[in-house]
Amino acid sequence: MENIHSVREPLGETTDVEVWLGRAGLKFADLGHDDASKAIRKQWREYQAAVQKCCVALRQPPELVQLSGAYAKLRIPGDKSIANDESILNS
Repeated sequence: MENIHSVREPLGETTDVEVWLGRAGLKFADLGHDDASKAIRKQWREYQAAVQKCCVALRQPPELVQLSGAYAKLRIPGDKSIANDESILNS
């Protein structure tokens, strides 16, 4: 019988860059000065802005909210579909 209470993905959002990077199997020390690292840093700033906006709107801490819609792509660092989509990043 399947355990319906098992959680495979962390629930909620984070304000810790190491936790966020860990979702993609990365560490802060892995980031350099190349274009991919710059895109990940930019994505982190966009992620944090979206998390803060969501927390204020819902009056909840980051751990109790989860980004959805277009912003859900920000949850995983280095997602190429978000790194190249300026319309979402500037929303």
